[in-house]
This record gives sequence, structure tokens and C-alpha cells, in this order.
Amino acid sequence: MTFPPLTFEIPKSQRIQLSNGLTLFVMEDHELPIVSLTAYVNTGSIYEPAEKCGLAGLTGAVMRSGGTTDYPPEKLDADLEFMASAIEASIGSDVGNVSLTTLTKNLDKTLQMFSQVMLHPAFREDRVTLAKNRTIEGLRRQNDNPKAVADRELIKTLYAGHPLGRYPTIETVRNIQREDLVAFHQRYFHPDRTILAVAGDVKTDDLVKKLEALFAGWKKSDEPLPTVAAPAAEVPPQVLFARKEINQSAIRLGHLGIIKDNPDIYAIRVMDYILGGGFTSRLTTEIRSNQGLAYSVYSRFDVGRRFIGTFIAETETKSESTAKAITLMRDIIAGMTRAPVSDQELELAKDSIVNAFIFGFVKPDAVVNQQARLEYYGYPPGFLENYRSNIAKVTKEDVLRVARKYLHPDAMVLSVVGRDTAFDKPLSTFGRVTEIKLDTAGNGALPK
Repeated sequence: MTFPPLTFEIPKSQRIQLSNGLTLFVMEDHELPIVSLTAYVNTGSIYEPAEKCGLAGLTGAVMRSGGTTDYPPEKLDADLEFMASAIEASIGSDVGNVSLTTLTKNLDKTLQMFSQVMLHPAFREDRVTLAKNRTIEGLRRQNDNPKAVADRELIKTLYAGHPLGRYPTIETVRNIQREDLVAFHQRYFHPDRTILAVAGDVKTDDLVKKLEALFAGWKKSDEPLPTVAAPAAEVPPQVLFARKEINQSAIRLGHLGIIKDNPDIYAIRVMDYILGGGFTSRLTTEIRSNQGLAYSVYSRFDVGRRFIGTFIAETETKSESTAKAITLMRDIIAGMTRAPVSDQELELAKDSIVNAFIFGFVKPDAVVNQQARLEYYGYPPGFLENYRSNIAKVTKEDVLRVARKYLHPDAMVLSVVGRDTAFDKPLSTFGRVTEIKLDTAGNGALPK
């Protein structure tokens, strides 16, 4: 069967700058009486002091749970529930998000509450204490999940000495006080560092007037963001092992990857898909389908948006096939650097990426948030519009070239969690082993 070429125009949202410097992306959609809004705030855990690691996450959580100056948390919860509205807040490594969803008839009230959460969170003391206690309890349990342990120890090693490699401990969370949350919010939440993405049953002119009124007193920032140094350029290969009495090993292999501005990003995307990104990938075909060693195995380049990202391959397998799975993973990764991929692999990868691209724009809220994120992270104009054509241009020679340049099978960090007495071969087969002593007190891992 033959089909005509797929044509698709990316929907456009409207970009507006408010008088206080706040950037607004709006896409009207009157099919349903629903409105969604997400704020992107230039903050993150990369800016928190090391001795108070966890501050950003707590600030984001208690902005919502701690109520505001006009709405005690109990009233905020009750009023939102009555209207079937929702307001959520969080802060990740390099972005803060505050979002709302509401019925159109309740937009004015929900927007007013949203502005309170953004501008005037109360950080009520008892809610701060509750959030800290929940975080501490989570830290006490963090070593229960072997996959999370393997992930954590790999990332800590790849980003050693950098904020991206820091994880909260009970001690750092206990160091955090209410005034730290207040100061963090005041330092980073400003209109000129915020982008709003709005989609749904709104009239743009009316929305702009409401936002101008609600945020009229919000001041622009008066000091620059702190400078965060780049991570170390190279990480030596290492073998990390955390002992747990479990029947299945969690295996992670990785090294540093690329940042978003890399011109090879399109060829890397295609190479990544062939290696470990799809159900027909080389890793899945050999380790899952042919060898039956794992249910799930994949790899990915997480492209860094502000700092260099990572390349990680991962799987879980029974203890008795741990070394075999590691060997196969390393060999398959190395195989990408030795010979060109097949025509069939290349076309399947490109078709899958191009066709899947369209589904990121099915809903108006997905469209407007995508465009807001691109501006937030400083992607170049035309990135989305040219994405499919740039993927389509990738050749077998491009895939081999980027595999040889950006895959480093002999320089990966190996992180394994499991029961070494049952391994088919000792981990020392892959290099000198550093054992990670898991701390039962909730501080993750003891110093090596």
C-alpha cells in the first residue's frame, strides 16, 4: 500500500508580554468549558545551598499546602474542592511550576487564588513541619527501591560536585527552617522570570486584563540569578555496587551526554532510537526477545537543557544473569560504533520519531506548554517547525558518526544493586568495584 506524504502544521499560540515583564502564551479552545494554566518560574534546586539540599522542593510543596495570606490552607483546599478546581505547585532542578485547572465559570475565583499562591504564600509553620516530616520519612525509605538506588548512585557520580548530583539527606532537611522557604520564594519568584501557558475556554483580551490586574503589584527581579558552574567535563569509568538481599539486580550504565544546542541532536535522536529507544531496538531485541534476560531494557540520551545531559542504559535481570546482561549491554552499545545501521533500522527509526512527533500537539494545553518550555529553555526559533525535516535528513553515515563521537562504551559508570553472592560472575570482571554502603538511617549512602 502507498500513502501520500504526511503533512502537518504545528498550531500556534499567541505570545503576549504583560506590563510587569511576565510572558504569556495563550491558545483559545472553546470546545469544552475548561481552562488550564501553568507557570514556568526560573528557579530550581540548582540554586539551593548544599547544606540545605531539599529547600527548593519543600518551597514548591508548601507554597500550595501552606495556604496564603488571604486563604488559610483549610479554606484554600475546601474552596478549590467545592469548585472542582485544582492548584498545584512544585520546584524541580531547574524550573518551578505552579498550575491550575478549572471550569470556565470558576476561572475568576481560581485565578485569584492562583495569584495568591504565586505572590503571597503563607508558609504556615505547621505545614512546613508536616512537609519536612514527610520528606524525612521518604528519605528513611529511599533505599527500599533498588531501581531508585541504582539511579541515584549513578547520577551522583556523573554529576559529582555539582548541584545536579546532590540529593537531600535527613540532616539537610532538618537544617531548613520556615524563613528559608520565605527567602527562597522572595528571591526567585518574579514576573520577568515567569512564563504563563494558558489553554482552554478563555478570551485572550479578557484574560490579559485579569492578569494585569492580579499581578499589578508584582515587582521585577532586582538581582541576577546565581552563577552555577558547569559539571565536570569527564567522569572516569567506575563500578559501583550496593548490596541488597534481592533476587533481581538493578543495572545502570552511563556517561555524560550532550546539551540542547548540539547540532548533532537529530542524528543522536535517530541513533538513540535504534539502540534502545523503541520496542524494536537492538537492546530490547537481543536482551529481552532473543536472550530472555529482562522484561524491560532501554537506553536514552537525556539532552541537557542548561547543563550537559546524560546517556543511560538500564535494565533489571535475575541475579544469576547479572554479568551476562551487563556484557551484552556493553557489547550492543559498542556495536553501534563499529558499523552502519541497516536501511530498515534507519527508516523505522525516522518514521517512528516523525510520526510520534504529531501526537505532542493533539491538545491545546500540550501545544501551549510546549511553546512555553521552548522559550523558557532558550531553544532557537524554528526548532519545532524544522524538527521533522531535520530528522528525515539523517543518514546511516550520520548515525555511525555520532555513535562513534558520543557513545563511550569503555568509559561508562556501572551502577548495580543486588545480591552479589548469586551473580554469575563477580562485578570485578568489569573493573575495580566501589561498594556503596546503604545507610539505614535515611541518608542514602554512607561516604565511600
